[in-house]
Amino acid sequence: MAKIKLELVNLRKEFGELIAVNDFSIAIEESETMALLGPSGCGKTTILNMIVGLETPTSGDILIDGQSVLKVPPGNRNVGLVFQDYAVFTHMTVRRNLAYGLKIRKMPQSEIDREVAKVAEFLSLSHQLERKPSELGASELQRVAIGRTLVTSPEILLLDEPLSNLEASMRNQMRRELRRIQGDTGQTIIYVTHDQIEALSLAHRIAVMDSGYLQQYDTAHNVYEYPANRFVGSFLGNPPMNFLEGKLEEESGQRMVTSGDSSMPLPAGGAGTSVSVGSDIIVGVRPESLSVAAADDPGRFTIPILAVEPQGPETVVTASFGDSSLKVIVPTGTEAEVGGSISLAPQSDLVALFDAETGVRLLDSGGAA
Repeated sequence: MAKIKLELVNLRKEFGELIAVNDFSIAIEESETMALLGPSGCGKTTILNMIVGLETPTSGDILIDGQSVLKVPPGNRNVGLVFQDYAVFTHMTVRRNLAYGLKIRKMPQSEIDREVAKVAEFLSLSHQLERKPSELGASELQRVAIGRTLVTSPEILLLDEPLSNLEASMRNQMRRELRRIQGDTGQTIIYVTHDQIEALSLAHRIAVMDSGYLQQYDTAHNVYEYPANRFVGSFLGNPPMNFLEGKLEEESGQRMVTSGDSSMPLPAGGAGTSVSVGSDIIVGVRPESLSVAAADDPGRFTIPILAVEPQGPETVVTASFGDSSLKVIVPTGTEAEVGGSISLAPQSDLVALFDAETGVRLLDSGGAA
């Protein structure tokens, strides 16, 4: 069983009447990358600040290696924090920036030189050591900021939106770099982001937050494919998950969701079995989990097309489903035109049912619960 490196227990943080974080509990394993994902203002950075010691929880506890660190000063927690704005000393060379934390610890100069050289080589900064930040590009500056933290050998590395200031091509490059760093060092990393692509591509597990509350904590795969509630399903995915609001009906043993003149058969063997016929229901299905149906497909349903958006090799088709709209991703060249219709069928294990009032996924939906 993997060792628990960091545990957050019932964390709560109040700023006056504002509750920034409420009853937040997760455990992070050693050598794991965990992403804190959510919209701006949901409490992600507040949690990071409590872990590093820049903020004190109103209640709850923070344990590193099983020991509470609430009374441990920030400088003694051995937790490294990298900010989104690079946070390097502009008047210092790269070498002096990397060495700064070790000098503060009064490490012998020979050891400082050795550790700086090792980190510089690891981050491909050896040829930049005598340059100043003004002479570096954005991705190089971010590597310097990460190197300043890594050189101190932190128990846990905290990254606060580290790629948000980079252009798209540089973000892709730095994502690869961060995956390499984690793989080569086995570093425990907590990665704060509002970018779902970063979270899905970098993290072993994702904690999705909204308005200070933890919405779901699971593997990246399960958070995406099996969202715990409607918020998680709508926050991840581009286009996001479709939500079809209607009533659960049954005909000749086949359960279906119906809205107006539209009906979608529900896969047999679980979906909707605990819901009474006639109940209001919400069906969630991702655009890529729908496919153009063959004429003899038992899950086939046909709906009118509202919009067709070619996007290179794929096309996003928007269709009407009763009072809702639905998006599906099909190969470009698929016969589809506005005013026509399209016949679709969902993948049976990727249809989720949500409670119409609470938005919580029902446990008899397909896949992980």
